[in-house]
Amino acid sequence: MNFIFVSAHYPVRYFKWTEALKARGFNVLVIGDAPYESLHSRLIHSMREYYFVPDMNDFQAMSRAVEYFEKKYGKIDYLESMNEWWLRMDAKLRAKFGIPGLLPSDMDRLTAKSDMKHYFELGGAKTIRYLLVKGPEDREAASAFVKKVGYPVFVKPNIGVGANDSYRINGENEFDRFFSRELPETYIMEEYIDGSIVSFDGICNDQSEVVFATSDHFPVPIAKIVNEKLDYYYYDVPFSLEMKDINAKEFYKVGCQVVKAFNIKKRFFHIEFFVLNQDKEGLGKKGDFIALECNMRAPGGDTPDLIDYGNSLSVYDIYADVIAYNESRVTPYPKVYYALATHRRDTLAYEHSESEIFARYGDKIVHWGRYPAAMAAAMADKFYDARFETLEEGLEFDTFVREKVHYE
Repeated sequence: MNFIFVSAHYPVRYFKWTEALKARGFNVLVIGDAPYESLHSRLIHSMREYYFVPDMNDFQAMSRAVEYFEKKYGKIDYLESMNEWWLRMDAKLRAKFGIPGLLPSDMDRLTAKSDMKHYFELGGAKTIRYLLVKGPEDREAASAFVKKVGYPVFVKPNIGVGANDSYRINGENEFDRFFSRELPETYIMEEYIDGSIVSFDGICNDQSEVVFATSDHFPVPIAKIVNEKLDYYYYDVPFSLEMKDINAKEFYKVGCQVVKAFNIKKRFFHIEFFVLNQDKEGLGKKGDFIALECNMRAPGGDTPDLIDYGNSLSVYDIYADVIAYNESRVTPYPKVYYALATHRRDTLAYEHSESEIFARYGDKIVHWGRYPAAMAAAMADKFYDARFETLEEGLEFDTFVREKVHYE
């Protein structure tokens, strides 16, 4: 079977997807915008052929790549990128070449934050009140919305990747400033939620049934990290471990229902929820979870690896199993962990050196390195992934790694 993987070179460790697919007999064909000589050796060894496209936003150029592979290797069975940026391009290519999977008609419900809310509600999840705004002409409606929900409110592109151009509006001055310009696209304005993000991440089969799921916890909102250039941490918790911030059983139940409501098939998913830090009138009690947005692809950066460290398995293998056999054939390891990803920024001064970190936690650290410049704004510069038997140990590790220099 022929599987076209779009942008398998970025992030670098995406060669793990192609390796898992090749191991199950797939003919892995890769389209990318990086020169062949720059590719990781493990990607080169796990793919059949590479087609270089300098601008992967060029639909005609991408079509020529798919057409080339189709003529040379026969019918294309799957086409996927695992990257939010390319979801719409993936869908257009599937439609043109008759490849199964998500099509352009599916994209609004999966990428427009306003359209997602209907499917969240079908799955039994609570959602946040919102208003779509296109520019100064919507000022009056936005003013009425703010009177209803109160300040602050949160604004971001209705269709967008990550936390780019997402921020709080705290009062009238900031409200006036927001509406003083023509907006480059439609924005969604939502009531502000005092909460942290917990994601329901996993893989489903062709009946939209969850075959694997885990939870990733983000105590500091990504938008705050991006806007204020902070360092930060987040962590993975397998569903068999205790969760301090959420009712795991109820969260798993609703997460599975939401996946079913979105009717996605043979896909990785990363679905974000707010967990309330305090009671919110008309919405819920402290600890309740409220749907935020869905991302119907694997979580970004090296999070798939963090999931592996926490769950003691390979989500790359589970995904490839589902594509090949519509089920997971991975045998779960009985020992699971709280897996933490702690990040540092080059612009901040830290109390402890890297050698001190490894002297104290070397037996717990499973992966470390630097993010590429393109990811550093959101992810910080350096990362240290470690796993622990208790969350308390993990939080002590994070405190040690990110402790700042104390000046007299």
